[in-house]
This record gives sequence, C-alpha cells and structure tokens, in this order.
Amino acid sequence: MTPSAFMRDIWHRKPLLIRQAVPEIVPPVSREALFELADRDDVESRLVSFFRNRWKLEHGPFSEDNLPSRKTGKWSLLVQGVNLHDRAAAELMSQFRFVPDARLDDVMISYATDGGGVGPHFDSYDVFLLQVSGRRRWRISSQTKLDLIPDLPLKILSDFSAEQEWVLEPGDMLYLPPQYAHDGVAEGECMTASIGFRAPAYRELAGHFLAWLSETVADNEGLDGRYADAGESATSTPAQLPANLARAVAERLQSLKWNAGMVSEFLGTHLSEPKPSVQFDEIEEIPLRQFTKLARTHGVVLAPASVALYDRTHFFLNGEAYEPPASLAKWLRRLADRRQLTASEVEACVALPDLMDTFHDWAMEGWLQIAPKRV
Repeated sequence: MTPSAFMRDIWHRKPLLIRQAVPEIVPPVSREALFELADRDDVESRLVSFFRNRWKLEHGPFSEDNLPSRKTGKWSLLVQGVNLHDRAAAELMSQFRFVPDARLDDVMISYATDGGGVGPHFDSYDVFLLQVSGRRRWRISSQTKLDLIPDLPLKILSDFSAEQEWVLEPGDMLYLPPQYAHDGVAEGECMTASIGFRAPAYRELAGHFLAWLSETVADNEGLDGRYADAGESATSTPAQLPANLARAVAERLQSLKWNAGMVSEFLGTHLSEPKPSVQFDEIEEIPLRQFTKLARTHGVVLAPASVALYDRTHFFLNGEAYEPPASLAKWLRRLADRRQLTASEVEACVALPDLMDTFHDWAMEGWLQIAPKRV
C-alpha cells in the first residue's frame, strides 16, 4: 500500500495490520541502551507492573538496579521520545513523514517481560505499533464504551471485549486510529516501538493562541495600558463588580484582531516548540570560517530533537519564527523537509546573505549539526 492510499483509505478511519512492514528489522536501541535512557533525568520513563493482581505505575528515572528482575513477568518499561536522543530511532520516525511533521509526536519504545503490558486502554491520537523484537499479542475492539476503572494509576478500560486478535513478530506493525480500544501483552521478552501523533485539543490551542496574540502581535495596541476609573462614584456595595470595569475589558477584547496568516504563524511557533525535557547539546565554540568549511565539505543535518516547520511566509525552528527572503526560504524549506542539506547544496547557497551566520548560530545552540562523515 502506498502512503497516498493509506492516507486516503485507512488513516483516522480504521485499523490495519501490516505483516513485515519493516522486514529484517533491527531494534533502533538495544535493551541495555533503553535502560540507560530510562536512567536519565532528561528522559521521560515509566514502569508499569501487575504484581499480586494489582496495577502499579512509577515514574523514572530508573537505574537498572531499581528495575524488577528480567526473570519476573508482567512488567513493562516505557521510554518516551527515544528519537530525541538516538539517531536510529529518529531515522525510524522519519519513515512516517508522509504525515506532516506538525502531527508527528515521538517514538516511544517499551520493553516488557513475559505477560507485561499496560492493560486494555485507548489513545486519543493515531499510533503505529511496530514490533522490533520478541512477540506481542494484540487484541483490539471498536467498542464505543470507553469508561475507565476508577481509582487506578493507569487509564484502563472497565469493560473490554476484543473483536480481533493477532500475535506480532519482529517487523510486523499495527496501525490504530484514535479512540480504538486495544490491549498488548508480551509473549516472552519483547520490545515495541510506538510511533505516536499529536492531536492537540482546540481548547488548549485557543488558550495558547490568545496568550501569543496579546504578547507578540503589534496590531493589537488596544490591549496596551491599564484600567483606570477617574470619576468613579463612591459605592455602598464594595463587593459588587464594577460595570465600567467589565465594559472596558469587553471593549479591549473586542479590539483583538487576527487572520489566517497570524494563526499559521502561531501554530508554527507553538508546534515547533521543543518539549520541556529536551536539552540541546551546545557544542564548543568554533569560528564561523571553520564551521563554513566543514559545512561545505560534509553538509549539515538538523539535530534529532530539532523541530522545523514552515508556512507560506515563515520558517520555524524550535519555537522561533523567521521570515526569510525567497532566495533563502527555498533552502530552509529543503532543510526542513529532508532534515539535511548535502555538501553540494550548502555550496550552492553559501553566498546567500546571512545564511552561514544563521547556520553557525543554530549549530552553537545545538539545533544544527555538521553531517557525519560517510563510511
């Protein structure tokens, strides 16, 4: 199935099992490397166990000594954002870029011992469940009753009736649209990569947008200044909200103006903002001339944690918005779409005004890197 056919017929509509979606798959990280990530303060990790008929959820970081024995069944270690820290996991996620980057979230990798899982549940977003090692049994249901068991640390369905069931081997993948009930249980030790997608709530976006609008848009001078009430009469009901105050605030809010371009600019900055846990590795200061020479020799790549988006007039990188001239926008869009510029592409655009200075600044921030040497 082509990406076009998948997006037309399957995406956001119905589940799909794809046997050997990634033939001869190699896990992007080893079990030991995953455990090392779970021990880091800047990585979100969770431990889910079902011991003595009781669910338990713990949040990391975890040292390997603090994890249950691998011989003990029914526990899972879930590590979020592995693509932010591992180039192989980032390359795995890049295979799903037939969906816009603004919707892509991260790669979570779960390690489970025999019988491990997180219970029957549903997600509010689309997800690809790719088996990278071992075997996992998946049961799914299109049920609309999605009530949860109360007073549990996990969101587990109170009533789950499976309609379909498969065992996934390494390389097999299951796609599920939002709100589709599912339960995955490890058969022996296994690792599963979950490629998740953003589904931002409109209410949440509206709150962020109004805050952005009031702080960054010069056209909204109507919000300048403070409330004043010269000439207000003395009151005998001091607890009553002044009608003049409510009227003045209503008038200022009605003066707020925006258009589709402003909404697009907000979305670009908001959706490219790195997650709070992301920390970029700033490199040792190197002169611009030396950086330019390296870039022209090897090319440049975006750091795995960098998020680059663009619209008709803007380029967005890690929450920052730029309005590049057309001659420069062409190359920045290529960088965003491919997440790299080859040495020849850097050479072709190196004479553009301020480009190498900008690349140099991004490299010092850790957002951009010299491409690794080809072996």
